[in-house]
Amino acid sequence: MSNPIELNQSRTSDAESGNSQEFVTFTIAGQLFGIPVLQVQDVLSSYHITPIPLAPPEIIGSLNLRGRVITAIDVRIRLGLPKQAADADSMSIVAESKGELYSLMVDSVGEVLALSPSAFERNLPTLDAKFRAFSEGIYRLEGQLLVVLDVNRLLDYEHSDAA
Repeated sequence: MSNPIELNQSRTSDAESGNSQEFVTFTIAGQLFGIPVLQVQDVLSSYHITPIPLAPPEIIGSLNLRGRVITAIDVRIRLGLPKQAADADSMSIVAESKGELYSLMVDSVGEVLALSPSAFERNLPTLDAKFRAFSEGIYRLEGQLLVVLDVNRLLDYEHSDAA
């Protein structure tokens, strides 16, 4: 039914021991994102999703994780990006928000990065508005930008017009 994936942890040279913040990293449309590791409950590579009729387009259905029904969200669509090809592989990060579990569908899951809070930057004015609406800020890594997503804001449908 679902296959949990073990995450490999890696440390960056900037991370100060004991003061680092850890993020589960993942990619969507070639962009690197991260969410705080403490919000992640599980990572799944295969799952059966049951469609939910009349749900918003980014809610692709629900899945059963050890007897608990979890809403599956296509993060690509939530961020205003084009849908992934039907035959493309995807993964799911099960995250907690306001006491509920959600399955965040992403292109691929990377590793857990421990990053120094001193390297954290607020959103750049040049960051895509679709990302800025759901982002807490960024980390500049070697050769790429890590956008830190705010899971609560991403899943806040009462204020979704802001996106």
